[in-house]
Amino acid sequence: MRGVKPLAPRPESAPVVHKPPEKATPESQRPTAAPQPAPNRPPPLTTDRTAGYDRANAERLKRGQHPVEALLDLHGLTQAEAHRALAAFLHSARTAGKRCVLVITGRGSAGGGVLKSAVPRWLDEPAFRPHVLAIATAQPRDGGTGALYVMLRRTRSA
Repeated sequence: MRGVKPLAPRPESAPVVHKPPEKATPESQRPTAAPQPAPNRPPPLTTDRTAGYDRANAERLKRGQHPVEALLDLHGLTQAEAHRALAAFLHSARTAGKRCVLVITGRGSAGGGVLKSAVPRWLDEPAFRPHVLAIATAQPRDGGTGALYVMLRRTRSA
């Protein structure tokens, strides 16, 4: 409080304006707008919805019928290490022209793995989202709920 200085006195000619207090509306009655994606941003990426990807190919991805061209295993990594590894892996896979890759996150103890929930969020980040077309939970033979199929966008030649 030692460094606090009082405000300068108000000039006599300045009008004092008092606003009536706004009525507080309960949270449940406030109108909420559905979050809209940015105009240039693709729709949110989730494992149960493949917006921007045709239904037949989305079903093929969910069934594990696309050939897996590369694999990344994130077992035993910290979140920071896993994020860096995912970024490098996706960059190299896309540069190599690969389309369908498998990312193994592991299930975690009692099904609540940190990477299992973090990787889909990371794939929806602005750094990754322009490169990822769709994701789906892997088939049991490829890791089941502890792994994700990731369909990468084609690289456009200039």
